Amino acid sequence: MSLEKESLAILRDALDVLEKGFQDLPAYQPAPDMEALRSVMMTVADKMQDNYPYHHPLYAGQMLKPPHPIARLAYMLAMWINPNNHALDGSRASSPMEKEAVADIAAMFGWESHLGHLTSGGTVANMEGLWIAGCEHPGKAIAASTQSHYTHHRLTGVLGIPFIEVPVDERARMDVDVLRRLLQREDIGTVVVTIGTTATGSIDPLPEILALRDEFDFRIHADTAYGGYFALVDNLGEEARAAYDLLSEVDSLAIDPHKHGLQPYGCGCILFKNPAVGRFYKHDSPYTYFTSSDLHLGEITLECSRAGASAVGLWATHQMMPLVMGGTLANGLSKGREAALDLHRRLENDSRFTPAFAPQLDIVVWAVNGQTSAEASWRAQQVFDACAANNLHLALVKLPAKFFKHAPFSVDEDTLTCLRSCLMKPEHLEWMPRIWDILDQSTAIILDEGGHPAVKTAPAPQGPDYKD
Repeated sequence: MSLEKESLAILRDALDVLEKGFQDLPAYQPAPDMEALRSVMMTVADKMQDNYPYHHPLYAGQMLKPPHPIARLAYMLAMWINPNNHALDGSRASSPMEKEAVADIAAMFGWESHLGHLTSGGTVANMEGLWIAGCEHPGKAIAASTQSHYTHHRLTGVLGIPFIEVPVDERARMDVDVLRRLLQREDIGTVVVTIGTTATGSIDPLPEILALRDEFDFRIHADTAYGGYFALVDNLGEEARAAYDLLSEVDSLAIDPHKHGLQPYGCGCILFKNPAVGRFYKHDSPYTYFTSSDLHLGEITLECSRAGASAVGLWATHQMMPLVMGGTLANGLSKGREAALDLHRRLENDSRFTPAFAPQLDIVVWAVNGQTSAEASWRAQQVFDACAANNLHLALVKLPAKFFKHAPFSVDEDTLTCLRSCLMKPEHLEWMPRIWDILDQSTAIILDEGGHPAVKTAPAPQGPDYKD
């Protein structure tokens, strides 16, 4: 394959336009050492070859999605200025762009009024959501499911807030019955609802949790770092759609544009439904805010210096691909979900595999069957290695054995290692026949070995449906 390079000509033209904005300044021409630059850059390029092919459709493992060319170009263009979106004085153009882009995301969830900003990623976005939760309900615990992202437990420790884990059901969703019992006996101020867990893409039952909020009066923070953009998708299941349609009812929400929003790392976002929570951020920094009486983004963030280039890339992406159902970005997500459903159907119809449950988003997890769950774990590792040897890159994940209640093996361990695929790229749908053939042939080789750990290389699939 080849990397996309034609867009670099557009970057050069855009730099010429940017340059005209500073033509009234006295002449000054930076003169970097081009020979040294070239030497180091060639070394960097050589070292960067030591990567998995995250950008290729045969990479279907972890949550890695290449940024869209418009995001990449806009980000690079902004780096010639290197704005800092902490204060308007360091980001006269990019701070307004951030406010517009964040408002676009808020509107995707039905919020006309909100308080929010970009962050360096979902971890900081969630930390701000939990911090405000602690400010609103001091001393009260924060509850999240055992399948929520591990950072929630870690961040509550950093913030000094009690943390309670809520068990999940057989589909990796928060168990609402257990949550009710915990609310009856524990002092819980906030419940974290995960909309797209990182392990399985499962969606916590938000409608039922909202009903509990009416009874027990707690805050809801939605961690949609992975799944947030699926609010735009038209092929969700009925249960998932019901959860997304109620996201406007939560108190705060974290989302990662650097996942399904097609942005470079790091670009997260935190949103609060009630702008009044801004009072908890209030501070005075006269040496930073001195040329404008307008709101500086640094006045509503925990982070100080933040890359304005992230805001520029996100704003440009929204101009090219608005956050609307039926749009280009939404259709790409729909294709990823369709690819996940396709893979799930293939796995269900193959006696060698047991999928955990039907995917709610674009993540599929499945076991490689054996006589016991321990053998299934061993086989998953072998198939993972065999697929990688044939350029199909999957992921491994350790999950509770109860997620595989329909598997034909006996359970001799509480957890088992299984295979996982994040089908984040629209191209995954077209490439599914090839992905399946590599998985099929690699698995056949492993199971034919009768327990021998050596990995053989399957022949490369051929046919008119395949392209290099």
